This record gives sequence, structure tokens and C-alpha cells, in this order.
Amino acid sequence: MSKSDSSDTDPTRYRIRWFAGRGFRQAFVHTGVGGVPLLLIHGWPETKRLYWRVIAPLASAGFEVIVPDLRGYGDSDLGPDGKHDAPASSRDLHALVTEGLEHSEVVVAGGDFGGVVAQDLVARFPGFVDRLVLTNCPLPFEPEAMAGLRTRGSPESLDYYRRQGTDADALIAELNTSARRRHYVESFYTSRFWAHPGAFTVLDFHCAPFDDAERLRATWGAYEARFDPVARSETTLMPIGGDTRTMVLYGPSDRVVAPDFDKMAGVVFPHHVGPFLLRDCGHFVPWEAAHAFTSAVTTFCSDLLAARGESRHASSSTAAATLA
Repeated sequence: MSKSDSSDTDPTRYRIRWFAGRGFRQAFVHTGVGGVPLLLIHGWPETKRLYWRVIAPLASAGFEVIVPDLRGYGDSDLGPDGKHDAPASSRDLHALVTEGLEHSEVVVAGGDFGGVVAQDLVARFPGFVDRLVLTNCPLPFEPEAMAGLRTRGSPESLDYYRRQGTDADALIAELNTSARRRHYVESFYTSRFWAHPGAFTVLDFHCAPFDDAERLRATWGAYEARFDPVARSETTLMPIGGDTRTMVLYGPSDRVVAPDFDKMAGVVFPHHVGPFLLRDCGHFVPWEAAHAFTSAVTTFCSDLLAARGESRHASSSTAAATLA
């Protein structure tokens, strides 16, 4: 479990930037410009704040760190078409990186719903994701290759999934005060045992962005899309196989993802590093195991960082010679 300091929960720690290329204002943090582009994707009930502990050390390691709020989350606007599924966010992030920041490829890390978005990016935009880092998230199911594996979380942990996906209007009507909505979201960080016990001592920082009823309701669009074709912008792409180099980090204290998530990921991504199991860590890996996440991503991309560093040094030397 990572130690905390006051800056970890300071909403103003990083400057927020905006991209409007997809018809809505998408908020994102962007630092370390000129480094290896690294896109960090949050899930539910999370925002870009999930990565607050790792942004600065990753930028210091040589990454150009890009941390958006998905449509409907945090400081971003709701999706203009009312869709909040994985393909919509996948296209948003591709536009942000390629049109907004003018990068043709990027390292991507994601967990939870962000892991689904990351997998869709791999499949939907070939060549765009140079390397992939996955933490606790849904994966496609291959019956033969996964025979004998525990491929689903405990049934009692998945009640929220069906409720948010099939009864969202009634649920938001029940959560008819800010206090009730806050208590509901807080439970995913505490009593539902997604996180390792004691991982979250300050809840407001992560839960406050979900206080607004309309916005909380919108984020359930990802779950509705699993049950209702009308809620889908497109079909989510989550193929098995492929040649994307992938690192798998697993927080085994998590009680909502498949207990054999690590083994399943090894099937889905044959060109993988790990899987690495993180002691005393649950669902929210970049927050709960910030040092392990940072050091693992840095090591996984050490060749990219070295090459970018040499390129930047060469450019600086050329510029200095020109000025001389």
C-alpha cells in the first residue's frame, strides 16, 4: 500500500486542459511534454484523480503523461449523443491523442472500464497502441483456453452491475440526495471490498465528482450498453490474441474482478509481461500501489524511454551547435 501526502488529494495539483474535437469539452491533465506519450485511462467509479499519485513520477521518468476524464466523468462534459460506452470513449481518446496532441502512437494503461476502453483502442485503431498495461478489468472469455479458471467475480459482488445496467432510472431515483449518492459511491471504495482494507482513508477526493445526479446517472451508460443495444454507440471490440506487447498488473485483494484475472489476461494477450501480483492491493492499482505501478511501467518501457532520451539529447545538441 502506498503512503499518502497532502498533495495526493489536492484537486488543484495539476493544471486541467481541454479538448473539444469530438463535440464536447473533455478535461485532461498533460505533463512531461516531449517524453514518451503515455495515456492513462480510469474506470468506474473513478476519474483522472485515480492517477494523482503517479502522474508526477511518471513524467519525471520521461513520459509525456496524458490523463483524461472520460465523457460524463469528473470535469468532462456529458457525451453529446448521450452515449457513454467503451467505443464512444475509445474514439474520444484516439481523437484527443492524434488530433489534439498530434501523436500517432501511444503507450496505454487502463483498469476497470478503462481497461475495456484500452482493449477497444487496440482493436479499433491498429498500430495506435504501442504497448498496453492492464490492471484489474473485464476481459473477453475464451471457453476452451480458460477452462478450469475462475472467470467471474463472486455473485454477491455483482449486484450493482445488473442494477446499473438494467434499472438505472429507478436506482438514481432512490439516490435522491447528495448524501445518498455519496454513500453509494463510497461503498465501492470500502465495504464492497474492491480495494484492499484500509487503502482509502480519504474518500471525498475520489467520490465528490459523482455527487451530481445527472452525471452519476450518465456514467452508468457503460453498464447499460452491456444489456441494451440502444445504449451502444457501436459494438465494443475486445478480441483475443494479437501482437500488442502487454504488461498485466493484478491487485488480488479485489473481490469484483475474476479471481483468475491474471491467468485470463495471459490467454487474451499472448505477448505479455507478468502477470505481476501486487501484495496488499485491490482494484484501484495506480492509487493503492503507486510505486509498483510507476516502476513497472517505467521498466516495461525502458527501451522507449532510452530512445526518446537519446533523440531529445541529439536534438538539443544540434540546436546548440546551430546557435553557436
